[in-house]
Amino acid sequence: MNEPRHYVQTGLQRAGLPGAGLPNDRLARVAARRAFVDLKQDFIHAVAALEDERGEWLRGQVRRAEEPEDLLMLRGHVFACLAGRDAGRTERRRMLRRSLDSLFPDSAPRSGFMAF
Repeated sequence: MNEPRHYVQTGLQRAGLPGAGLPNDRLARVAARRAFVDLKQDFIHAVAALEDERGEWLRGQVRRAEEPEDLLMLRGHVFACLAGRDAGRTERRRMLRRSLDSLFPDSAPRSGFMAF
């Protein structure tokens, strides 16, 4: 019986889904996807109350984001729109910072302070 070429090259036999990976690989992909979805929901919440044209643009950009890096590139724009001392904006900034730190621990701007 002739096996398809990709089965021979990868060492996979005719069982299950070819190229699906090991269970731990699938669990890691599911966990990464959930983390991205959580981050995207936090971004959506952060920009939901922005009423100007820039807010509308940001909502569209967030909706179209397909990877965590897409959201990481938007963080500066979002934080700029959330600037100010308004309690709601301050809370959304904190929530977004926590969310970003959970997925991108080194995403915070450098400062002169460091943890001991």
